[in-house]
Amino acid sequence: MKQTLQLRLGQYLTMTPQLQQAIKLLQLSTLDLKQEIQDALDSNLMLEVEEEGGASRESSNKAEQLDDDTLQRSAANGNDANNEQEINAASDSMPEELPVDSAWDDVYESLPPPQSGIQRDSSDTEFLLHKDITKTLNDHLIWQMNLSLFNDTDLAIATSIIDAINEDGYLTCSLEDIHAGMDNEEIEVSEVEAVLHRIQSFDPSGVAARDPQECLLLQLQQQPEETPLLDMAIQLVSEHFDLLARQDQSKIKQVLKLSDDEVSQINCLIRSLHPHPGSLIAESPAPYVVPDVFVFKKNGSWHVELNPDATPRIRVNTDYSSLIKRADNSEDNTCLKNHLQEARWFIKSLLSRNDTLLKVATKIVEFQRPFFDYGEEAMKPLVLRDVAEELEMHESTISRVTTQKYMHTPRGTLEFKYFFSSHVSTAGGGECSATAIRALIKKLVAAERSNKPLSDNKIASILSDQGIKVARRTVAKYRESMAIPPSNERKRLA
Repeated sequence: MKQTLQLRLGQYLTMTPQLQQAIKLLQLSTLDLKQEIQDALDSNLMLEVEEEGGASRESSNKAEQLDDDTLQRSAANGNDANNEQEINAASDSMPEELPVDSAWDDVYESLPPPQSGIQRDSSDTEFLLHKDITKTLNDHLIWQMNLSLFNDTDLAIATSIIDAINEDGYLTCSLEDIHAGMDNEEIEVSEVEAVLHRIQSFDPSGVAARDPQECLLLQLQQQPEETPLLDMAIQLVSEHFDLLARQDQSKIKQVLKLSDDEVSQINCLIRSLHPHPGSLIAESPAPYVVPDVFVFKKNGSWHVELNPDATPRIRVNTDYSSLIKRADNSEDNTCLKNHLQEARWFIKSLLSRNDTLLKVATKIVEFQRPFFDYGEEAMKPLVLRDVAEELEMHESTISRVTTQKYMHTPRGTLEFKYFFSSHVSTAGGGECSATAIRALIKKLVAAERSNKPLSDNKIASILSDQGIKVARRTVAKYRESMAIPPSNERKRLA
């Protein structure tokens, strides 16, 4: 086959490095963006953080020049002798040679080393030195085990049992498995069970239980003896736990021969217990969310502003940029030019990200103004296409902007995605958002009578009377998404 050269004309789309960088910054969360900015500051010598509230670089340079001129004039006026005396006094305070058998601390005072990066001159932060390390349930149980009187064999068994307890406080292994994992063949299963009973008396109450029934029993057995109806509650949990799980109140009254008031007291006592005792001890760091925008009401209208603390302000270093020579093609000058170009692209991408973020947030607030005025029940249905058409952007761009971005509002800090939901048709030909329907279902369940809860079919009927056409299975789906149990499990005695 003969090789030939051909010329062809064509058009195709390509993503330039600048566009790729802008898209990457657009989809980053606030924490990831700060890390990206820090990486850019470390790698690009042209970028620097703009100081807030400080004087400009030119004014600081002028101030330094004025200080130098003042020092020169003072030196010319006869202050040289005073300066020489100060230097001589400083040199006299330090001997030329120290004795061989002496240490530095014998002559000069040394400051103690800093602890945990905390400044010692700040008295307000001294309490941080005594801050406890995050406590876990395993650490709490081992601390109690060390305070108990265990022999070497029981101590090894107790250690194995504590290692098998999960964060909720339940024992995840059987006694046979723990016994099989012991190196000592002389240990019997009965010894393991005896040590388990001792650990089950540890704090928190109900720890090391093998199932929810045993967990509730352990907590009831540690209640004060004068607790009303304590014996009946223990009997209900130990012998009729299936009736308690089904909340079969009529059967419970029949089996235990109790009145409605007594069953109600027993239910209150059991509901005061904790099904996951380990969560009372385990500490988890609170997740903090930095909002990207602030929404506030001023003069009767809602306003949106970017969070200035979410993105540090950066600029091009004027000292380094002034070193660039336009006609010089040396390696150093080329490196400076490349860094300057990358810095300008990065700053431009940041400005574009902030502008797009502000536009999308403002449009969301315009669409969902009833929500900000009246709450979740007034939420309107909204999809990404609606915002994209209003702003003349692509849906993928709106999706990137609304992912992991948060809005601080008078109704809480909410993710941008929270304001987007599907719709359900109404009897009047309108639309109602799924968020509003969830809020209505939650309101109806909160106002229902405890002895006669509303079924999914009844809730669907009530919503239909209000003009919202929703099927029973849709109500069940929304109810399950809000972790609301079905009507038979919500039933309580009055």
